[in-house]
Amino acid sequence: MKREGLLLGGIGVVTLIIVIAAAFMLSGPSTKSDTPEGGKITNTALLLGPQAQRTSEGTSSAKVTIVEFGDFQCPACGAAYPVVKQIKNEYQDRIYFVSRNFPLPQHVNASFAAEAAYAAFNQDKFWQMHDKLYESQSEWGEKSQAEAKELIEGYAQALGLDMTAFTQSVEKNAAKEKIQKDQNDGYQVGVNSTPTFFINGEKYTGVVSFDQFKKLIDEKLK
Repeated sequence: MKREGLLLGGIGVVTLIIVIAAAFMLSGPSTKSDTPEGGKITNTALLLGPQAQRTSEGTSSAKVTIVEFGDFQCPACGAAYPVVKQIKNEYQDRIYFVSRNFPLPQHVNASFAAEAAYAAFNQDKFWQMHDKLYESQSEWGEKSQAEAKELIEGYAQALGLDMTAFTQSVEKNAAKEKIQKDQNDGYQVGVNSTPTFFINGEKYTGVVSFDQFKKLIDEKLK
């Protein structure tokens, strides 16, 4: 009986530890998290990526630079999208906003979506495709790869893209090196989830509200 009680007690302790660990893992993302060195990322080239392939809006000399590492299929990125759009509309040339790719392996349509956005970038319509992918995420995000591909091709056609050039780009995986570069740079600056934002090199994870974003930006614009 004593042995049985000890066994049950041991199981209870293990169960408690598992519950606490699960609660910690499932708790919401923190707004601000440490960079790998516990401070601000100062390597702007690493954060922004190569100029030639950079997908950006605003003024590069602005006092505030925001970099987002995102995944077009990620629901949290989809939830953050309206906030990001509102911030860009509110601040326009007072900020410099850079979008970088970080497709997560569990999102089977994310890489094709990134390829489609890059094909649109080559026709000067990256942001139109970027917005359409997020606004229509519920349509294509959880579809089979074939169905998602067909839907995204439809978006490209609706945007007036040259479909021959678009198709060649995605079929040749023209964005493969760019996507890999974005991911590699992301790993180096501590990205492990999406969306991850860097505001003047300071790292913020999860869905940041408009008011939180505005407060952070306004402080840096002073």
